[in-house]
Amino acid sequence: MIYKIMLLLYLFIAFSLAILIFINKNRFVNNIFIISFLLLQSGFTVYVCLNYKITVFEYFTADSLAVLLLITLTLISIASFFHSNLYLNRHDETIRSRNIYFSAMIILITSLSAAYLSNHIAVTWIFTELTTLSASALIYHHRNKLALEGTWKYIFICAISITFVFIGILFLSLALKNTGSTDLSFSNLVKYQKSLNIFWLKLAFLFIFTGFTAKLGLVPMFTAGIDAKDNAPAPAGALLSSVLMNVGFVGIFRFYIIISNTEISHWANLIIFIAAVLSIFIAAIYMSKVQNIKRMFAYSGIEHMGLVMLGIAAGGIGYYGAILHIILHSFVKSSLFFQFSQIYAVFRTKNIRQTGNYFKYNPIGAVVLLLGFISATAMPPSGMFISELYIFKALFQSHNILILIFVLGLLTIIIWSFSKNVMKILFLDIPNFDQTKIQKFSRLESISQFIFLFTAIWLGLNPPQVFVNLLNDVVSAMPK
Repeated sequence: MIYKIMLLLYLFIAFSLAILIFINKNRFVNNIFIISFLLLQSGFTVYVCLNYKITVFEYFTADSLAVLLLITLTLISIASFFHSNLYLNRHDETIRSRNIYFSAMIILITSLSAAYLSNHIAVTWIFTELTTLSASALIYHHRNKLALEGTWKYIFICAISITFVFIGILFLSLALKNTGSTDLSFSNLVKYQKSLNIFWLKLAFLFIFTGFTAKLGLVPMFTAGIDAKDNAPAPAGALLSSVLMNVGFVGIFRFYIIISNTEISHWANLIIFIAAVLSIFIAAIYMSKVQNIKRMFAYSGIEHMGLVMLGIAAGGIGYYGAILHIILHSFVKSSLFFQFSQIYAVFRTKNIRQTGNYFKYNPIGAVVLLLGFISATAMPPSGMFISELYIFKALFQSHNILILIFVLGLLTIIIWSFSKNVMKILFLDIPNFDQTKIQKFSRLESISQFIFLFTAIWLGLNPPQVFVNLLNDVVSAMPK
C-alpha cells in the first residue's frame, strides 16, 4: 500500500512540476522546480531499489529489470539536465523555449520510469505513447524546417507503431480468453502462458514486436529515431539514443518472456533473428556512407539494438549478454551525444568533412570521443566487448554459425566506417579553418562523459556482485 502511494505521489508531483515549469516565466523559480524534480527522481529511484520485488496491485512492479533500467535512467537524466542547461545558455534560448524543453524532458523521464516499472502491457502502452508526445517537443525544439519534418515523421511512425501495439494487445486478450481470465498483467500472462491460444498469440507477437521496434530502433520501424536524434538538441538526443530505446526493449522483452515458454518460441526467435540481422545490415550500409556525426551515432545504436536482440533470440548466455549490453550501451551512447555539443561548438557543423584536428582544439573532449569510439565499437577494454562476447558465444552454442559469421563481417564494416570518421574528426587538418573563434570549454563539461564511459568499462570487466545478481535474476525467468 505504501509503495502504491509513493508511486502515485511520484507521478503526481513529477507531472505537476512539468506543468509549473511550462507556465512559469521566472527562470530562477524554474531552476528550483528542475532541481526538485531531480531530487524527486533520485529519491524515487532509491525507494524502488530499497523495495525491490514489491508489486503494486497488478499494474506496477519493481523487478530486477526495472531496477537496473531505472538507475540507468536516473543517472543519465541528471547529466542530461546539466548539459541541457549548458546547451540552452550557449544558444541564448528564450524563457519560453527553455520552459517547453524542460517540461517535455520531465514528462519523458517520468513516462520512461513508469513504463519500466509497468507490470501490465496496457500501462506500458500508455506511457510509451506519452514518451512519443514529450520526445516530439524536444525534437521540434529548434523550430526550423528540418526539425518540423523530423517531428512529423517521428509522430507519424510512432503513431503507427503504437497502433500496432494496441492491435497486438487486442489479439493478446483473445489469446487469453479461453483461460477464463481477463488480466493482461505480465505476471498473469506468465501464469497462463501454457494455456494461451497459439493463433492469437502469434498475431499478438507480430504486432507488439513490430510496434515496439520504433522505440527500440530496430527493423522495420527504425527510421523515425534517426531523424529524431539528428534534429533534437544533443542533450535530448542522449536520452533518445539510450533510455528511450530501452523502453522499446522493455516492451518486447517482457512479452518475450511469455512467448519463450510456449510452443511458438522457435518461430518467434526466427522473427527476431530476421529483424536483428537486417538491422545490423542496414547500420553497416548507412555507416559506410554517413557524413553527419549525430546520424553516425544514431546508426551505431541500430547496430547495437540488433546485437541485443540476437542475444535474446540465441538464448542461454545471450540473455545475460543482451541485458548487460543494453545498459552499457546507454552509458556509452549518451556520452557520445553529450560530447557532440562541444564538437558542434568548435566546428559549427554536423558534417564530418568540415571537422578535423579536434585533439588540438579540445584535447579533453577529444579523449572522450576516442574513448566513446573504443567503447561503442566494443574494442577492449570496453565493457561492451564482454557483452558482445557473451552474445557471440550464445550464437555459437545455439549453432547459428552462419548468422555469427555474417554478423561479424557486418561489424567489421561498421568498425572500419566508424573509425575512419572518428579519426578524421580527431586528427586530420581542415583547410582554411579559423582557429581564432574556437570556444574554450570547462573541464566540468566532460566529467559526466568520463564517469559514464568508465562505468561502462567497470560494469563489463569487473561488475559488483549486486549488479551480477540483478542481471541473473532478470534472465532467471527465461528458458535454460
